[in-house]
Amino acid sequence: MKIAGAWLDNAKTQAVCRVLSDARFQALFVGGCVRNALIGAEVNDIDIATDATPETVTKLANDAKIRVIPTGIEHGTVTLILGGIAHEVTTFRRDVTTDGRHATVAFSRSVEEDARRRDFTMNALYAQADGSVVDPLNGLPDLIARHVRFVGQPAQRITEDYLRILRFFRFTAWYGDPGRGIDADGLAACAAHLDGLPSLSRERVGSEMRKLLAAPDPAPAIASMAQAGVLGAVLPGANPAALPILVHLGGTDWMTRLAILGGEDAAENLRLSRLETSQLRLIRDEIGSLRGASELGYRFGTQATKSIILGRAALFEAPPSAGWQGAATEGAAARFPVSGTDLMPDLQGAALGEKLRALEQRWIASGFVLSRAELLA
Repeated sequence: MKIAGAWLDNAKTQAVCRVLSDARFQALFVGGCVRNALIGAEVNDIDIATDATPETVTKLANDAKIRVIPTGIEHGTVTLILGGIAHEVTTFRRDVTTDGRHATVAFSRSVEEDARRRDFTMNALYAQADGSVVDPLNGLPDLIARHVRFVGQPAQRITEDYLRILRFFRFTAWYGDPGRGIDADGLAACAAHLDGLPSLSRERVGSEMRKLLAAPDPAPAIASMAQAGVLGAVLPGANPAALPILVHLGGTDWMTRLAILGGEDAAENLRLSRLETSQLRLIRDEIGSLRGASELGYRFGTQATKSIILGRAALFEAPPSAGWQGAATEGAAARFPVSGTDLMPDLQGAALGEKLRALEQRWIASGFVLSRAELLA
């Protein structure tokens, strides 16, 4: 079997492979680029595995006038930039020691050893420069079946890096077959190793949750997370019941999905940025407000209004009112025709603000049709 794609045929990418192969080293595409090429998904990152050490890769690249960035040289990784394309080149590795967060690795010359330290069988697929697939662990049948399965013993893979618990649900959401359901052995191992999750940095947890919630339909995977106790461990108090409804209604934004999950201290537990925290608070607060779509559009814009309206519909299990999209668009385009200077100097300070708010509310209630003269009359 062979993979194909414009990224694979790119002359710069092929040149990077030749730098290694001409020196009699292996150059194998690995991981996401191979997986995605096989299932017809977009390839965004190019990873290459080799039996050359980082020092050798660096020397060969320098000799070939290829820019080298030592992105993770202590772990065997350098990034080669050619033609504006980043190629992450990593030496074959095997784990020496692991502590659930980090691994001490030794370099290897064996692709089989390298494959056995990877997380899932569908990520342990390699391909030569001509696209020929190399499958050391027989992971191709799992990929074809969309079966997200740990390499070897799930418990061992998890205790090497507890982040793999979250990656298991994320990959299931993105690449698993919903008809097959989640891998039972993997789910049981995740449930049995919840005590390792607190050792992870909240930044890593937040990154995985963002990616999981951005999947086309994360609801089944999130439900399995809740069943295994994982959701409650990373987001205490979260309830996934409304998520399938939100997905059905067309709620694709990961922030909206997070908002309706609820949970305590989501911003802190997932290390959200200040902007993300503000967005999350706005959605959650306004879901419980009485503002209509037009006023929401006027105050917060169409994107936030969509999140709020769909979040309400999902949580209260009631369809949005007809025409809400048009009302939100109309509100977003409306401009309040009165300013503070129109009321000065007769009104100042708190009285001025109170009057402006009253006029604005009257204008909103009119459907944005009252003119400045009518409001000031």
